[in-house]
Amino acid sequence: MLKDFEAKKHESNDVLNTEIKELQAKLLSQQQLLMQEKIPVIVMIEGWAAAGKGTLIKELISELDPRFYHVVSPKIIPESAERYPFLCQYVQAIPVKGKVTFYDSGWMENVVRKYLNHEITKDDYRNRIREVNEFERQLRDGGYMILKIFLHISKRKQYERLYKLAEDPKTEWRVDRDDLMQHKEYKRFMEAYDDFIEKTGGKIGWHILDGSHNKTAVRDALKLIVQKVDVAVQDGRYEGAIFEEEFPLKEMPKLSEVDLSVSIPDDEYKKELKRLQTRLSELHNIIYRKKIPIILCYEGWDAAGKGGNIRRVTYALDPRGFDVQPIASPLPHELNRHYLWRFWTKLPKTGHICIFDRTWYGRVMVERLEGFCTEKEWKRAYNEINEFERMLTDWGAVVLKFWIHIDKDTQLERFNNRENTPEKQWKITEEDWRNREKWDSYEVAVDELLQKTSTKNAPWYIIESNDKQYARIKTLKIIVKALEKACEKHFKQMME
Repeated sequence: MLKDFEAKKHESNDVLNTEIKELQAKLLSQQQLLMQEKIPVIVMIEGWAAAGKGTLIKELISELDPRFYHVVSPKIIPESAERYPFLCQYVQAIPVKGKVTFYDSGWMENVVRKYLNHEITKDDYRNRIREVNEFERQLRDGGYMILKIFLHISKRKQYERLYKLAEDPKTEWRVDRDDLMQHKEYKRFMEAYDDFIEKTGGKIGWHILDGSHNKTAVRDALKLIVQKVDVAVQDGRYEGAIFEEEFPLKEMPKLSEVDLSVSIPDDEYKKELKRLQTRLSELHNIIYRKKIPIILCYEGWDAAGKGGNIRRVTYALDPRGFDVQPIASPLPHELNRHYLWRFWTKLPKTGHICIFDRTWYGRVMVERLEGFCTEKEWKRAYNEINEFERMLTDWGAVVLKFWIHIDKDTQLERFNNRENTPEKQWKITEEDWRNREKWDSYEVAVDELLQKTSTKNAPWYIIESNDKQYARIKTLKIIVKALEKACEKHFKQMME
């Protein structure tokens, strides 16, 4: 790899210029094909400091229609100041179908720099390698074309370029302490880059280009993009294989086996509600100070009582430290990205609580049953969701998932009550009645998702809600217990 890389012999500038112009014209025509075929493209340019990443991107986009591409330069935020999962800013920048995103450095530089700076441990490094591979596979399976380029230069060439930049008052700002440290530790960085390239090659391999000659690098990068786009347009949308990883699962009953007769007396309900809300309020202050992110996921039957359950939770919380995300049908710009994208954009900061009123599980329920995705897509989703939730818990989040459960007769009673009560009529729609007709199909889908996605790190809890008061108390107890456990775990880690 990098240590064995041989620089190319210098080529005629006239020949290179001719080739570059032809390739740029070809790429411009391909841009329209990408829009027509709705193929999203990610081009990631990594490499050494002063290798010419910015210059390369400038040449790659010079002839393109600026309405259909975007260039991002993600910041490497110090680990101590990071408030979101490390992949979050990269996921948020993925393009819609038909457009291209160029990353001016990406997840490689983030992971390698933090590991060599001792901001993350060896275990963290291994986890992030795994997360990168999962993220790239999910994008590829979702129809994204991904090209990963590493611009390589020698230590001598890097010194010459850094020196030239630092000596010019107009460009000295472009050389920072991290760049100088990378040059000083060139061998150590090269070994780390090689390791990352080897471990994240897989089906989306890396392309190492000679950055010593800018025009050669531009020509070679354009060739790669043009070739890959030709293949993507010719082959059409890639439909990935169904990949299944073994996750430690919590045993779950079928919905039909759940006893819905449980209830709680009114006086006990009022007493427990006050006690649990008081304790939850205390814990909210603690998790805010300790910067522990909390993600609460609500799914359930229509009219099961999700809204009232959520209100009893949020009543105990400081409104500055939580957010409720009601999830409806995806908007056009959401439909045109990977289905998990809209949830990545709604994650809480560390120390905050996010409550999802319906979630990413729509992929294996409504989208599955209504034909909004293919069979391969929803079958892949179980594993993709488990990977997503593992990323969240590895980040340090507490993830709790509640299925608010009622029987069919109770739902009918509540539907009729809503229709006959003027102030509640807005709660009942034709879609609710249509979904009710598919109760049996939904029950099969829910049983399957409970069996396949109730992992030890992100478990499902079935909340019996024929008695709404019982459901609220059970949910609050689960949340309080989980937050107490998270605070205790955080304290033990601080003492180690």
